[in-house]
Amino acid sequence: MQTLLIIGYVWPEPTATAAGSRMLQIIHQFQQSNYQVVFASPAQKPETAFALETIDVKSVSIVLNDVSFDVFLKEISPSIVLFDRFMMEEQFGWRVVKECPKAIRILDSEDLHFLRKARQLAVKNGEELPTGKLHTDDAKREIASIYRCDVTLTISEFEMDYLQRVYAIPAYLLWYFPFIIKVEEKETSSFTERTHFMFIGNFIHDPNWDAVLELKKYIWPSLRKQVPTAKLYIYGGYPSEKVWQLHNPAERFYVMGRAKEVVTVMQSARVCLAPLRFGAGLKGKMMDAMQNQTPFVTSSVGAEGMFGMHDFSDVIASTREEFVQKSVTLYCNQQLWETMADQGTNVLKDRFNEIAYRTVFVTKLQALLENYEQYRTQNFIGAMLQHHTLKSSMYLSKWIEEKNKS
Repeated sequence: MQTLLIIGYVWPEPTATAAGSRMLQIIHQFQQSNYQVVFASPAQKPETAFALETIDVKSVSIVLNDVSFDVFLKEISPSIVLFDRFMMEEQFGWRVVKECPKAIRILDSEDLHFLRKARQLAVKNGEELPTGKLHTDDAKREIASIYRCDVTLTISEFEMDYLQRVYAIPAYLLWYFPFIIKVEEKETSSFTERTHFMFIGNFIHDPNWDAVLELKKYIWPSLRKQVPTAKLYIYGGYPSEKVWQLHNPAERFYVMGRAKEVVTVMQSARVCLAPLRFGAGLKGKMMDAMQNQTPFVTSSVGAEGMFGMHDFSDVIASTREEFVQKSVTLYCNQQLWETMADQGTNVLKDRFNEIAYRTVFVTKLQALLENYEQYRTQNFIGAMLQHHTLKSSMYLSKWIEEKNKS
């Protein structure tokens, strides 16, 4: 049995983050192809981390800038190494190349971090969101990591196009691998059985915290006046004291903390609000909403890469005033509500059904395994960057390693 080594930036927490859910989907995909999966991370494991042993995945804690990782690599001899975000490729990629040169190197980008950060800065400065080439240090680092790997799993069609169109990344280096789910027909709560609004998203993710402040300061004060019986419930993991301070029953604004069961809170709410002003990738909260037939109102950033040719114009807003009005209409109009609930199910069936991706993924992976030398030969830029990384990162890491001994 071949081994897949995943080097995780953090330990998966599917109850707290969409990234955690996606990581479990990736693990499942490789297990379906009969891979033994080992998950390793230098991060501290939280109590809420998913119990990987329950799905037959071995978990290992590893150390940064330490030769013990080289020994670990030799012991498990992985045929594929997947880096969870480019920061892990920067830290461990050169060691993988040195100890396991034939191992396929896959980068899971999650989302384009440099794009999310640039958008965040633009919002902070009151500027238009950037659309062209970014020359930030983060962009240079992430693009370099994409080139150094044999392939990058890209979660969003928008980001696939952006990388090819703006940065001229070769198409063969990018594989579209979005959230994938098993679409099931199930009974959900009806329009009349549901009440109130909700938001969900972990609070250590900047786009979510910004969205909650948008709701608190600008959107909810106007919205609650137009729907005077409704309440707004805020769910998310890792709430700090500043988050709890927003809780105000007099304003019908309730901070609830981590949701024990996403299905329960989703199916009790009538409308999910997601006024995201910046971000990247696909939004897990929208996937959760569609799986539970909970209509939502969001921004163009929230909708990015999500719906394809399906029409969601009735629930995508470009201004705060439009967001409030569309939220009121969706909350009060049963016909529109039912239409959008059905539209969400159609999107899942057409665009994120796991059946549509499993065979394609297996075929492409097998071709890469059999022809990896040819793949690498055509990627001269990646080889050049790998050469310089070995010369720079390797010696920096060794210097840190020696310093830590003293």
